[in-house]
Amino acid sequence: MIPAQTQDSIEPQPVIRLCGHDLLPLAEGALWWAAQSTLIVSDLHLEKGASYARGGQFLPPYDSTATLARVERLVREKRPRQVISLGDSFHRRDSAARLSDDMVARIRALTAQVDWHWVEGNHDPDPPEHLGGTPCKTLHLGRLVFRHEPSGEKGEVAGHLHPVARLAGRGKRLRRRCFVSDGNALILPAMGAFTGGLNVTEQPFEDVLSPDRQVFLLGQTRTYQVPASRLVPDRAQKPVWRFQG
Repeated sequence: MIPAQTQDSIEPQPVIRLCGHDLLPLAEGALWWAAQSTLIVSDLHLEKGASYARGGQFLPPYDSTATLARVERLVREKRPRQVISLGDSFHRRDSAARLSDDMVARIRALTAQVDWHWVEGNHDPDPPEHLGGTPCKTLHLGRLVFRHEPSGEKGEVAGHLHPVARLAGRGKRLRRRCFVSDGNALILPAMGAFTGGLNVTEQPFEDVLSPDRQVFLLGQTRTYQVPASRLVPDRAQKPVWRFQG
């Protein structure tokens, strides 16, 4: 459970301020930019379960439905003018072609009602044209730039690293997805139901964010800013490696 001192009645919902813009991190792992009526999601990895099943690793085939349902609910609630999907929306190059007719219809319904942007990712460098929406490598809006792989550029909003935070305290440890920002750039958690995560204390985050970074943990109904002093690594020593998303 989230510690009592971070309950809604005591601590207000945190807002991430980036280059003069106020961004609201949501419990679903999406980002809401009210001033631009823009919903930002990242790393949906649709059809990941089906991809694993074809490789002989059988997982419940409900990840795409569960992930898309979260996006649909946020679109209904927020009624955005546009949606930005920050890459790896599909787990493989051929994942979109393997979607069921129902999934295709649901995605097309979303892209028909909002201005939808598919940012290219390393898993899906060629976003599918038949699902609607507009593909792009990067997208500039206001003083922000949206791309899949983080570089640390000022005003950058990215995904790819699937950030998670592990907290220690009161004899218990908690590990959850999170947003992480140093005020210069921001990295979103993965929204995909079957996506794993990389601890924010690992080297890839140090490569693109300053040490003075903030972590916003996903709760059941809201997000919580947690102090850096409570963050602990998953391993005793940090390996040097490149995350593949």
